[in-house]
Amino acid sequence: MKKLRTIEIERLSVEQFKEAEKLPLVVVLDDVRSMYNVGSVFRTGDAFRIEAVYLCGITSTPPHTEIHKTALGAEDSVCWKYFKNALEAIDELKREGYDVYSIEQAHGSTKLQTFEPLHGRKYAVVLGNEVKGVHQEVVDASDGCLEIPQFGTKHSMNVSVTAGIIIWHFAKQLLF
Repeated sequence: MKKLRTIEIERLSVEQFKEAEKLPLVVVLDDVRSMYNVGSVFRTGDAFRIEAVYLCGITSTPPHTEIHKTALGAEDSVCWKYFKNALEAIDELKREGYDVYSIEQAHGSTKLQTFEPLHGRKYAVVLGNEVKGVHQEVVDASDGCLEIPQFGTKHSMNVSVTAGIIIWHFAKQLLF
């Protein structure tokens, strides 16, 4: 096997991306403090053509050098909106018919491997602050919580890694 060169990989232009059909998924970042995590979420969102990233609270917004460092231009292709807090974002998403799930360890959460998103539905997932997670009032306003099983000594994973796992789960169920 020979690795493909960048010019051999057929990719969409930003304009084509914006016109293309999207994975019916919005990623909501609830007070995510690391701009590198924000940029990484944009880049993964671009890879799977998600609808949008909603940036809430202290989460930084483009344009910013640190976001761009990991997004590598995905902040230009993936639509985004800023909200004063995640509750405002959830209210808008619910008005637009989205099912909203917080990604959090919670009593009664659904293990990710058992969750099957349905074709024809629109989804939003909320990822929280690197230390405190998703705010409790946001969990309360969500339709449920999805949890990625973990088997080690740590209590959580990096926000951008979590986003990648969650986005892939939706993509493999809804795109293939």
